[in-house]
Amino acid sequence: MPVIVTRKDNMTKVAIIGTTTWGITLSLVMARKDVSVGLWARSEEEANRLGRDGIRPAKLAGVAIPEQVNITSAIEEAMDEAEAVIIVVPSQSMRQNIKLVNPHITDGMMVISASKGLEIETGRRMSEVIAEEIPPAFRGNICALSGPNLFAEVVRDLPAVSVVAGFDDATAKKAQKLLNAPNFCVYTNSDIVGVELGGALKNIIALGAGMLDGLDYGDNAKAALITRGLTEISALGVALGASPLTFSGLAGLGDLIATCASPLSRNHYVGEELARGKALDEILASMDSVAEGVSTTRAAWQLAKKMGLEMPITEKIYEVLYEGADASEVMDKLLGARGRHELVGRKWRLFSLFHHTRNNNS
Repeated sequence: MPVIVTRKDNMTKVAIIGTTTWGITLSLVMARKDVSVGLWARSEEEANRLGRDGIRPAKLAGVAIPEQVNITSAIEEAMDEAEAVIIVVPSQSMRQNIKLVNPHITDGMMVISASKGLEIETGRRMSEVIAEEIPPAFRGNICALSGPNLFAEVVRDLPAVSVVAGFDDATAKKAQKLLNAPNFCVYTNSDIVGVELGGALKNIIALGAGMLDGLDYGDNAKAALITRGLTEISALGVALGASPLTFSGLAGLGDLIATCASPLSRNHYVGEELARGKALDEILASMDSVAEGVSTTRAAWQLAKKMGLEMPITEKIYEVLYEGADASEVMDKLLGARGRHELVGRKWRLFSLFHHTRNNNS
């Protein structure tokens, strides 16, 4: 049976939608600061299994579910009296999940996206998908949480830092107060576009970093890919209205380093396995969680084509994922490309932003 929680009268409650690894991890973070959590599972069977057997060792290494967490398949129960709803689902299912959440959103309830990705069909960020599916009166309550947060370390209560951005600073500060925990420090940012794009696009670069590690190309090559990847992320972000400074922060460079350098990263793992000759379908079938970089690569590639924006790393990763290109040949082409000015790219606006003279190629 699901864990049943008796709440204290003055106890803060949050609803968490999604029993993904990050969803469960955020449940633990909230429970550690004595916040009541309604954790929603898609089926009664899943809720019963988690309540009966606890967290699967393959996911979260046998960590117990605290008594503050009530696992339920009834979304109305999870959201009843919640101060905020945190949505932690795969990006491609965000729209169908927010449609389920929508009838239970109340005035003043924060709606926090902790999912990192872009919707393939539309190229929308998660906050945009949410905004399209909830009443206009509640759209000011939307926030996005992102940053260098590898779940396996957060589960172990190791120190971690994140960033939350909202459509207005007051909402972001309210979310910050809710999410801050002893070993989970949350900063605020007013650039929700940049925060979400940094969290989504870094997964594409992590796939490439994994490929380089799988090919044993060394740290010089990986450092170059990460750096050029950050420039590419910034170019798309600026074109979509983000501040370039956001990409030097936690949701940009911070998340990029963690995801590209750590063996705990799912996207890095996928890249490594591709470089070793495994088929993408085989790799994904072997995983018990989603590598968001796969779908984000397709969405970003489509956006770049539509905008006429040059994104060479994204284009090459797309070739490996969706056109069957060989990872070693693709990486060789990327690393051996003829160099230009670092801030030059078709329809990039980085020269003007950094006060350089615009090159004919920009």
